[in-house]
Formats: sequence, C-alpha cells, structure tokens
Amino acid sequence: MSHVEMQHPSPAKFRILDLFAGPGGLDVAAHVLGHEVTGIEWDAGACATRAKAGMDTFHGDVRRYRAAFFPHAQVLTGGPPCQTFTVAGHGAGRRALDDVLRYIDRLHTAVRNTADHPDPLSAWTQVFRTWRQIHEELRRKEVEARALKAEKRAVEQSKTKKRKAMRERLEALGNSAEEAKRLVKNLEALQTLEFPDAELTDLLKEFADLDSALEKLKVRLEELGDERTGLVLQPLWWIVERSRRPGSTAYEAVVLEQVPAVMRVWQEYEAVLHTLKYRTTRQLLHTEAFGVPQTRRRAVLMARRGGDVRDPLPKVAETHELYHRGASREADQTDTLPVETTGDDQGRRGKAPEKWVSMETALMHAKPFSGGEVRSRPPFTVVSNYGTGGVPEARGRRDHDTPSATITGKVSRNRVVHQGTDKDLDDKLDRFSNAEAGVLQTFPAAYPWNGNDVPQQIGNAVPPRLALHVLRHVLEPDLGEKEVAERLEQGVQDLVVWAPERTVEPLDHRGLKGHPLTGR
Repeated sequence: MSHVEMQHPSPAKFRILDLFAGPGGLDVAAHVLGHEVTGIEWDAGACATRAKAGMDTFHGDVRRYRAAFFPHAQVLTGGPPCQTFTVAGHGAGRRALDDVLRYIDRLHTAVRNTADHPDPLSAWTQVFRTWRQIHEELRRKEVEARALKAEKRAVEQSKTKKRKAMRERLEALGNSAEEAKRLVKNLEALQTLEFPDAELTDLLKEFADLDSALEKLKVRLEELGDERTGLVLQPLWWIVERSRRPGSTAYEAVVLEQVPAVMRVWQEYEAVLHTLKYRTTRQLLHTEAFGVPQTRRRAVLMARRGGDVRDPLPKVAETHELYHRGASREADQTDTLPVETTGDDQGRRGKAPEKWVSMETALMHAKPFSGGEVRSRPPFTVVSNYGTGGVPEARGRRDHDTPSATITGKVSRNRVVHQGTDKDLDDKLDRFSNAEAGVLQTFPAAYPWNGNDVPQQIGNAVPPRLALHVLRHVLEPDLGEKEVAERLEQGVQDLVVWAPERTVEPLDHRGLKGHPLTGR
C-alpha cells in the first residue's frame, strides 16, 4: 500500500475498506488524513489507475468477497453503482426503487426479529438464511436477464437483416436506393404500396413479428429489474454481517455516497443501522460548498457505532458559499446551466463561509505540481457536451471564474472557447486534459490516470476534497473547532501536492492470504 507522509499525524488511524472504490477519490483523501485504505473495484481501467497511484486494491466483483474476509477493517465506505431511481410515476425507475426498498425491509425484519435472541448463532443463521434467499432471487433474475438480453440481441440482428432485405427488394421493384431507404424507415407507408408483392409482404410480416417479440422481451427485462439492485444492497449486508455474525466486530463507522436519487435508499439503510446500534445522519452535499470547483450534489449516509441511536450525528459543516448563477459578475450572463440551491445551512460553525472556488483558481493552484499537464489559458468559457432545458442545441456554458458544471464521463467532449465567444481556444487548449478534468474533481494534478476510458473514471469518482470533509467529520468527531480547521487546511494542501510513491499490482482472492485486513 502507498502511504502519504503527513506533517501532522491523524488523531486516530483507521483501517478503511472501500467497496466500489473507483479510481481512488475517497482513498487519496483518506491517505492524506493518515488512514490506511483497501479498495475493491471490478473495472479494469479504474484498477489500472489505482495501481499507478499505489492504492491497495482487490480487483473483482464485490459480491465475490465477504465482510468476514476482512475482519481487521474498522470502517466501511463505498458508493455502490445503482440504476436510476424515479420516485414519481410508475416506470422502471419506480419499480427498481420499490424492489430495493422491499429487499431492505426483508433483511431489516430478520435483523430486528432476532435482535434479542438468546442464541447468537441461531439468530445469525436466521438472518443469513434471509440474505441467502434474497441473494438467490437476485441471482435467478440476473441469469434470466442475461438469457433474455442475448435473445434480444438476436432479435435486433434479425430485424436489421429484414430491413436490409426489404430495402433490396424495393430497389429490385424499381425504387431508387434513397426512396427504398425512406420507405423502410416508415413502415406504415411501406405497407400501403400500390403494387402487390408477395415477397415484400412476407418480409413485412416477419419484421412485424420480430418487432412484437422485441417489445415483449423489453417488458420482461424491465420486470426483472436491474442487476445493480443486488449491488446497492451489498454495503448493507456487509454491515449486518460484521454486526451480527458470531465472532465478528462491528464496523466503527460507515460512509456511503451516491447520487441524490439514492437518498430514499439511505433512509431505509438508516432504520437497519439504528437496529444495529449506530448513530446516523443523511445529508445532501453540494460539492462547491466544500471547496470543490464544481457544482454537483451527492447523497451521503454517515454512521458511527455507539451512543444513543435517537441522537443523530451532526451534519458536515459547509466551508464555502453555494454557487448561484451569475454570482461572479453583474452583466453579460452567459451561464445557462441549471444550478441547484438549498437553504440547508446546518452544520456551519458560525464562521462566514469562503467564496466558492472557480475553475481558474483550481487549475492555477494545481499547475506547478502537474508536470506540464495543467496548462495556462486566457479567459475561457466551457461549453458543455449536454444541452439544457431539454434542448440539445442549447449547450450549457460556464466561465473560467465560476465553478465547473458537474464533471461527467463526457468531460473530454466539453469545448473550451474564448470567453463570451464560440471560438475554440488554440494550441490544443480547446479540451481539458485528463489531469485538468481530474483537478476539477479535486484530484491531485499528479494523479496517474491510466487504463481505458479515463474521462469516465474521472466522472464517476468521488471528489477527494468532498471525501476529505466527510471522512474527517465522521472519523474525528471530537476535535475542537481550531483543530478541525487545521486538519482541513493541511488536508487540502496535501491533496494539491500529492504524488504517487510507488506502483502496486491489484490483488485477487489469492491476495487475501497475508493481507493486513484479513488476519490470515
């Protein structure tokens, strides 16, 4: 594992296990705070980056590991990948959310009903049996879904062949290639052709049958749900296993984060955590309010073992202002991206917040540590790859002296133009480099991005500066106001100058033997 030298040691050094660890956003924040982190990550590209960064990693599906494999982990963190949960309407998102909540309730019922059982082993057996039933249901659905997806691909390929055959038949009947293509695109028009043709009629019927079969497959796949349903349940099961399995020791703390739509899931997690004697809080965090040069929202669940579960953990204190559109200038409003605002000011310590951090400021501070990967630019505007207001052509715009819009996996497609114009910057400055995109996520400029689809790795990552605030808050709750300020200031400085010390290879199950977290 890599270790970051700290001028001030952590008040308490924790061993953290990070599920769905990604390229290391939470890990690098934990390291600069002085903690040890081991991650589990399935994506080969993210593992390649972690290897170059010296991050201790087990490469593989979280479901192939168990909490019991890592008895010395004291803290559990993670951001499970999850489908889009839609809380309104009756679509797939709503059903996915209902499925997850129903599974959580089943597991919670088993935990609650065995809480006072006189025989811990018997109680654990009952809880484990419930989880195995849930796991088996999800596994069967996943197997069936894989088969249906293969069938769906085959039907789609057959439809493509039928389209080609109809186009060729239309051309043979005297239509031009363009006319044949137009008719095939509009099947209703094709069915009203004035001249009868048995071969074309048969092709049309076969195509219609395939179309009908495809719709039925789509409906069935939607009913089966998303395989990520099982993944979003994994952290909860790891917490339950460590809390209730005989011979295990409960995690001292838990930190989980995801997109805002997952807040409803975290609410149900909280109920289980309370039964397991954890104090908790949920918080919707705006990244720019913690010094991240980007507007982004994350739903965070935090828990600590011990104390009165009826007494919630305090909120994480914001240190910077929320960004409001046009806040940096009074005229020439070119920022057309929607901005989230909130009146939630809980957790502030009475100190006036600092101004949010702009893209220009973040890049300027990172440039000396980037080895030339972060470059100087004249005043610029970032033109988003995404449209706004549902209009693809209405590209969102943010100027250099404001925070970035949310960094996504498409960040490499964003254009960087001269401020107030639509003219691209010259000298290959019209796109952000990987290092620059990483800096806007608050990764160190020297972070060694590697592997496939680096922009997607960056977009999926936890902003390290946000993780710094959350981890310090949860793991160091007893620090005084002055100590908190010093810890955060030092942590931010260390993030900026961080550089990898060595490369490590990702581990697999064979690496469990002799690992510091396994005790084997």
